[in-house]
Amino acid sequence: MNNKRILLTGITGFLGAHTAIRLLNKGYAVVGTLRNSERINSIREVIGRHTANSSRLSFAEADLNDGAIWPRLTKNIDYVQHIASPFPRTLPKHESDLLLPAKEGTLHILKAAAANNVKRVVMVSSLAAVIYGKSKSDLDKVFNEKDWTDETCKKDTTPYIRSKAITEKAAWDFIRQNNSGLELTTILPGAILGSVLESDFGTSANIVIKILDGSSPALPKIGFDIVDVRSVADLLIKAMEMPQAAGKRYIASSGYLTFKEIAFILKREYPGRKIATAELPNFATRLFSIVETSLKPILMDLGVKRKTDISKAEKELGWYPLSPQEAVTTCAKSVFDNGIVK
Repeated sequence: MNNKRILLTGITGFLGAHTAIRLLNKGYAVVGTLRNSERINSIREVIGRHTANSSRLSFAEADLNDGAIWPRLTKNIDYVQHIASPFPRTLPKHESDLLLPAKEGTLHILKAAAANNVKRVVMVSSLAAVIYGKSKSDLDKVFNEKDWTDETCKKDTTPYIRSKAITEKAAWDFIRQNNSGLELTTILPGAILGSVLESDFGTSANIVIKILDGSSPALPKIGFDIVDVRSVADLLIKAMEMPQAAGKRYIASSGYLTFKEIAFILKREYPGRKIATAELPNFATRLFSIVETSLKPILMDLGVKRKTDISKAEKELGWYPLSPQEAVTTCAKSVFDNGIVK
């Protein structure tokens, strides 16, 4: 067994649970944080179905806003996987409801980790911290890890997008000013699909669910970078283990798909199911978003393709993600298996 101890924030989340499973299967001892201890038994059962090492899993109730608890939780910890982050299904009324927990929580963890000689924090940011806040001419270029979202550009950002950029920038600022030797690596996933482990699923799975459940009569002309949750978990562990990952950002994507392309993948997989493949005119999508509020955060991408270079993690860390098609079909199978879609 591995004698390294990992503190993993947000273990009840879609990505958190998958990452915990992979860490346990590699023999690490994992301390998973959650906001409500009532979830411990259910998440232990979910994770236990996928690993023989659940005896090496323990839990701690913790809130990102509670600065006092993280110095205790980071004691005798070798690495932190900071995965917890607010991602609401609809936009909040107050932007601070998103920004403050994300930014302050991250800084609480980094300060505690630095004080307790943690070797490295691997933090889940988002591709949203790279590709937004752009002018029309900016959209002609291919974005990579050197690019940053301009959170001051309100026209091409949402509160969620701004929170991801501001939080990650704050984390790097902390590392630059801190002389403890703490290392930071950030992972920037696109839309995370793949196998849903329970009915408490990741927000991105709604992309597949909305197409399968027939609630969308037609599809918006929108696309995004896709990545399988298992591949992101693998990249998080590579980013933790590999010396060359220290101080780096890595985009986590396996390719770009539109809603229409996803619908055709699902139609081939489930030919007997009624699946819409027609696209809505952009004005109709904007009108529909008044009723279907989950569309509002992605309206900026109507008719826009944001191009990304997804090769850095492969070149530097030997990361080879599952295909976006696999991410879609696995997600679909799991939402049926879990009864999320009938």
